[in-house]
Amino acid sequence: MHFDFTMAAGALLVSVIVGLTGMGGGALMTPMLTVLFGVPPLTAVSSDLVAAAIMKPVGSLVHLRHGTVNLRLVGWLCAGSVPSAFCGVLIARALGDGSGVQDVIGKAMGAALLMAAAGLAIRGYLAMKDRASNRADRRTAAPGSPASEPPPVIAVRPVPTVIVGVVGGLSVGMTSVGSGSLIIVTLLALYPTLKANHLVGTDLLQAVPLVWAAALGHILFGDFHLAVTVALLAGSIPGVIIGSLISARAPGGLIRRVLAFVLLASALKMFGVGNAAMLWILLAVLVGAAVVWMLLRAAHGLRPIEIFDRQRG
Repeated sequence: MHFDFTMAAGALLVSVIVGLTGMGGGALMTPMLTVLFGVPPLTAVSSDLVAAAIMKPVGSLVHLRHGTVNLRLVGWLCAGSVPSAFCGVLIARALGDGSGVQDVIGKAMGAALLMAAAGLAIRGYLAMKDRASNRADRRTAAPGSPASEPPPVIAVRPVPTVIVGVVGGLSVGMTSVGSGSLIIVTLLALYPTLKANHLVGTDLLQAVPLVWAAALGHILFGDFHLAVTVALLAGSIPGVIIGSLISARAPGGLIRRVLAFVLLASALKMFGVGNAAMLWILLAVLVGAAVVWMLLRAAHGLRPIEIFDRQRG
């Protein structure tokens, strides 16, 4: 069995992002396999899901230890996602290669990811305004506060949460994309007060049974390749541990910025933007966002040089 060290290195980088933000496993790993390594789409989906079934529990355990998981949300999400993930595999097999279906799903997800990135930017701006005005009831924590502080009380909405799980499960079963990116987008809309590190931890844990169900379906009916999966696991396991350790201890403001950047990169990939063009777009956004953020901070009486202040959301 040939071991691809380059593929393992790519998996390491992607998995650090997964551990840090809770998303990007399917939205980044599967395109990496197909575009950079020429892996057939069905093989990429199947092998990525089997690797994720082993990788995601590692990252979620780190978040469980640090208390950055909302278990009630996890339960309701899994109630919808686990059965629908297996159904998604069956639907994908019934549709053949499903290229048209995957293209539609990819474009729709790209739009959703862009909206989520914009939502995170707005949320960061509002948190900065709260801090600037010294509001006593602001949701941002004091600088230097540990990320493992008790989460705010979240009023769980069972029916919408189960529906989110169903949609995410179908998407994962058919395309391997959605266990992190799609569900994080909808969780942001349903629970805007959920802190960034708790959002990541909750999403990682709910993805474990979801990905297991989809992986089982692809092992039985898909095009699973052991060599691809082994290379992915060799890079994914240490990568997700590193990312999860950073996420559980990092300030929420930093996680939110990284998450928004990953959302934008994933959206560009969903729209089929080439690697060179994507790099220039991301660089332009990074520079432009830094300048705009400094101007906004100055306008609200804060020191503009503190671009990456340790705010929490």
